[in-house]
Order: sequence, then structure tokens, then C-alpha cells
Amino acid sequence: MSTRKSKAPETGKAARRGAKGLRQFLDAGQQRRWLDGQAEPRDADQRPDSPELRFKYLPRYQKLMRQPQAQDVRGILRLYGRTCLPIPRRTERYYWSVSCLPSTSDKPLTRVNASWMELFSLYADGDGLRARFLVHLSDFTAERSSAQNLVDEELLEGCVAAPEDLGYFFPRSDDLLGIYVRGATSICKFLASGPVLRAIRAFNLTHMNRGRNAYQASHCYSLADHMLDD
Repeated sequence: MSTRKSKAPETGKAARRGAKGLRQFLDAGQQRRWLDGQAEPRDADQRPDSPELRFKYLPRYQKLMRQPQAQDVRGILRLYGRTCLPIPRRTERYYWSVSCLPSTSDKPLTRVNASWMELFSLYADGDGLRARFLVHLSDFTAERSSAQNLVDEELLEGCVAAPEDLGYFFPRSDDLLGIYVRGATSICKFLASGPVLRAIRAFNLTHMNRGRNAYQASHCYSLADHMLDD
């Protein structure tokens, strides 16, 4: 466990004068290659850490780890961190964060955010899990339309273990699709499906490029340890 004092990550060779968000670290070409699965950009060897935040959320983390879903939560977060976030060590907390048992009305077990946007949430479903993903609607419609009646349901249903594990809704925003997936098996299959993974990456890039993460103060380093295999 690192005990270094928290500080903003330093920019690297890809930094651009006046750039914000992820563009400070990865240029457009590097982001595109990661999005398409053609390259894995080099990440930082070490992570910034905040002992104050780590200990602040340790009781919540310990409470979550006593829940029957704990093992699946750890595994799914590890998969999400490894595949859905670019250079996650370098951008941890400042450009994405994970919260543990956040105090919101929908009562998630955990939630990943970037900028001002929710990216991914896990909820208790009995003793199992239910996930909620936010993606661009146009990534799941014909000809990249934003028409809600053109959602490719066949594609989505093919990305889960059983059609009944899938549901979707339309948040109050243009080109936004919310997707529910029930059960750890279906959630893992969903995250491993090529079209879905690309859509998740595209949405995450959009919001990580918008600037600093607004949820830095709720970052749970103990959960992030699982996402980053620490």
C-alpha cells in the first residue's frame, strides 16, 4: 500500500499546452488506438495516494466486504478497471474515481465517475448483483442515430447470458442510453463483448476528456486497489 501524499499526476510527453482532461496524457491518435483495442498506452508505475481519504472510507469498504456480493464486486471492478479506463493509475481520482456505498437515493454498492458523470454502478440484487452502465445511445443504433426507437436490442441481448438479464432506459439527455445487466455472469460477459467494450470506452473517453473529476473527495482507495490489482 502506498502512503505517499496526494498530489495531482504530472503530465508526460503527450501533454499539450492548454489541454485538459485525458488530452494532457494521450493525444487523439493514442486515444483512438486504445479505443479500438490496437494499443495499450504505458501507464504510471506508481499511484498517487491520500492516506486521509483511504482511512476515511475504510469503514465503508469493510462493511461492503462483509456483504454476500463482495467477491463478485471485487472481480467485476478489477475487470472494469483493466479494460474500460485508459491509463487508470496515472488518472486515478483526478480524472476518474470509485465510491463505496455512496450516500445517494438509489443506494449503489459502488459507483465509478468521471468529470460530473456517472459511468458505472453496481447494486445489490438479493444476494446477487445488478449493474448500470451509461453509454452513448448512438453506439447502439443503426447509422449512429440518436432515435430511441432504433436501439439494436438483438445486439444487446447477445451480449448477456440470458435476454431477461438485460434492460435499458433513456436518461434525460441527448445521445444517452442507460443499460441494466443482472447477475455477475451476464455483467462479465457484457464487459467482454467487443461492441459493448468499445462503447463503454468511448463514453468514458468523452467524460475523462472534459476535465477534472468532480468526485475526487469520495474516492475509495481500497476499492481502487482491486481495480488496479494492488
